[in-house]
Amino acid sequence: MLPIHRSKAVLRVIAIFFLIIPSYLMADDSVEVLIHGLEGDVLANVESALSVPEGMVREGRVNEPWLDYFRDSAEEKVRKAMEPYGYYNPGVSVIPERADGRYSLIIRVLPGKPVRITEAKVSISGPGAGEKSLADIVSGFPLRKGDILLHPKYEEGKGLLKAGAQNLGYLDADFSVSRILVSKEELSARIELAFETGPRYRFGPIRFVGAPEYSEKFLRRHLTFRKGDVFSQSKLGETQLHLLNSGRFNSALMTPEKDKAEDFLVPVLMTLKAAPPKRFRAGIGYSTDTGGRLSAKYTDLNVYGDSGHEFSGTLTLSERMQGLGVGYIIPGAKDIDNLTAFRLNFQREELDTYDNRLISFEASRTRSFRKGRLGTVYAKVQHEESTIAPENVSSFFLMPGLRFSQLIYDDLVRPTKGFRYAVEVKGTSKYLNSDMNLLQVLAQGNLLFPLPGKLSILTRVQTAVSLQDEPLRELPASLRFFAGGDRSVRGYKYQSLGPEDKSGEVTGGKHLLTGSIEIERALSNEWGIAVFYDAGNSFNSFSDITFFQGAGLGLRYNTVIGALRLDFARQIGVDDPKFRIHFSAGFQL
Repeated sequence: MLPIHRSKAVLRVIAIFFLIIPSYLMADDSVEVLIHGLEGDVLANVESALSVPEGMVREGRVNEPWLDYFRDSAEEKVRKAMEPYGYYNPGVSVIPERADGRYSLIIRVLPGKPVRITEAKVSISGPGAGEKSLADIVSGFPLRKGDILLHPKYEEGKGLLKAGAQNLGYLDADFSVSRILVSKEELSARIELAFETGPRYRFGPIRFVGAPEYSEKFLRRHLTFRKGDVFSQSKLGETQLHLLNSGRFNSALMTPEKDKAEDFLVPVLMTLKAAPPKRFRAGIGYSTDTGGRLSAKYTDLNVYGDSGHEFSGTLTLSERMQGLGVGYIIPGAKDIDNLTAFRLNFQREELDTYDNRLISFEASRTRSFRKGRLGTVYAKVQHEESTIAPENVSSFFLMPGLRFSQLIYDDLVRPTKGFRYAVEVKGTSKYLNSDMNLLQVLAQGNLLFPLPGKLSILTRVQTAVSLQDEPLRELPASLRFFAGGDRSVRGYKYQSLGPEDKSGEVTGGKHLLTGSIEIERALSNEWGIAVFYDAGNSFNSFSDITFFQGAGLGLRYNTVIGALRLDFARQIGVDDPKFRIHFSAGFQL
C-alpha cells in the first residue's frame, strides 16, 4: 500500500492528466461559483481567486475531472485570498450542486475575527535617516497598533517609504528586514521593518540623442534639473512632460544610467524623436458667448535653424467674432516659460451691446519665477473703431503693461484641487502720442478644493479699476468693462451688463467686479452635476453699484480636452426673470 503522501501525489497527477482529456458529460455550458458571508474587498479578492478557469467549459461541455480538482482546491484558495485582509481562521464549506445540467459551487464562509496588530516597528538607518519627509512617512505608516492586519496597506506603506527615499536621491534604499509575524491562535501580528537608505545620488552629465533638428541649448531649456542636483524621478518625469507637451517630439525617453555613476553622479540619457515641425489644424466649436465657431491654425515650431523659433497663424470665424492673428516666439535659454513674443492681431466683434474693429501689435517678454509663477512686460500699439450705443469712438494708443500670474493645479485638463491668480497693470498717456491718459489695474483668481462625498467647490472672482482724465465716451470697447456670459454672470447674454445711458443702452463701465461659487458632485469618472451662484456687474462709481445675479444647475462631461459644461441659469432679483442656457468646453483656468 502506498504511503498517504504518495497517494495524494498520484491523485494529483491523475487529475492534471485528465485536464487535457475532454469529458463529454453535459451539453449545458454553465459553471458558477456562489459565495456567501463576505462583502467588500475581501469578497472581491475571493471572487478573483475562484474565477472559473478559461477552458473548463468548451463547446458546451464541462471537463469534470478539472471541475473536481477545482472544487477540491476551493477551500484553500478562499483561505489564502482572505489572509491579506486579516482573516486567518475562517470557516469555509464548499457545497457542489448539479441540476438541469448546471454545475454550482456554493461557498459558505464564516470570516471569524480578524488578526490585529500588536506592534508595528519601522526604523530607518543610513545617511538619509534624518530626512524629515521620510520621518513623516514613518509616522504616517498606514498600519498601527490595534489595526486589522491588511496586507495591501502594509505594501502601500513600504512602497511610499521606498519611493520617498528614491525621490530624495537614495537610489539604493531598501529593506534589510521586512516581515510580519502572525499568531493565528492569538489573532495577533507584529510588523518589523528596517529600512536602509544607502548613499545619496545626484544628477550627473546629461546627454541628448536624436532630434538633431534642435540645438542642445534649446533642448536644455526643457530640463527641470541641473548637473549636481539631488537625483529625483519626479524631476525626470517633469522634464519628460515638458518635452512632450511642447508638441515638438513624438517620444521622449529618460534613462538614468545608474550603472555608470561615478562619485554618486548618475548620467542621464535622453532619447528623443522629433515630430514634424510644420502642421495645420482646423476646428469647429460652439459656445453661447460667441455662437458657432470655425478655426484654422498653421504652426511652424522650428522656423529659424535649430533654435526652436515658433511661427503661428490663426483664423477664427464665429457668429459674433472674427479674428486673424499672426505670432512669432523666440524661446529663452533659462527654461520653457522664458520667451520673447510678437503678435499682430485683427479682430471684429458684433454684439448686441457694441460693434468693434481693432488692429494691434504687441511685443512681450516673459520670465519664469518657478512654482508656476510668470511675469510679463509688454508694449501694445492699437487702433480701434467702436460703436457703443449711439456713439462712435475712434482711438489710437501705445500701452505698456505688466502681468504677473501663478497657476498651481494638480492636473490642467481635469483638476481636483489648486488655484490661479493673475494681476495686470497697464496704462497710456498723451505723452506717448496716445489719444488718452489712462491707468487700469485688473485682477482675477480661481480656487478649487475637494470636499468629502465626491464634492468639490470652485470659486472665482474678477475685478478691474480704471483711472482716467477723459470721459467714458472716449474709451473704446476693449478698454471698457462689461459683465454677463459663460464665464461671468450666467443667466445673461455675453457682455450685456453694465451702466446704461438715458435711452437704456448698455455703454459699459470704468470698473468691474464679478464673482462665482460652484459646487460639483461627481457621478462617475466622466459625469458630474453642479449648482452655482454668480453675481457682479461693471460700474462707473463705487458708490453706485448694481449687482446682477444668476443661479442654476449644470451638467459636466469630462473628456481628454477638459470638461464639457452645460448650464441652465435663472436670473435672480429682477422683475421678469429669464432662463438662459450656457455651453462651454474646458476647465475655467
